[in-house]
Amino acid sequence: MADRFFLYDDTEETKTRFVSFMGENQRFDLAIVQTSRHYGKQLVLDLQGSRFAIIGQDDLQEEGYLEYAFQLNEEDAAELREFLMEVV
Repeated sequence: MADRFFLYDDTEETKTRFVSFMGENQRFDLAIVQTSRHYGKQLVLDLQGSRFAIIGQDDLQEEGYLEYAFQLNEEDAAELREFLMEVV
């Protein structure tokens, strides 16, 4: 077995919120993970779409970020952005 070179190997306590809600066109099933990593941003996982992004308030302001990260159209991204503005 070859020796592994780890850049890091840490274990950390996290807080995870599971939330599901209906938008106009689709259902959102999310896991939102709070951790001390990622400079205060949260890890948002789309459980249905198998996508994730590290998101902070600055990312929510960035045009096209949610559309790209979660492969959403503008309308669905706006609904997700509205929700995440309340929790991130």
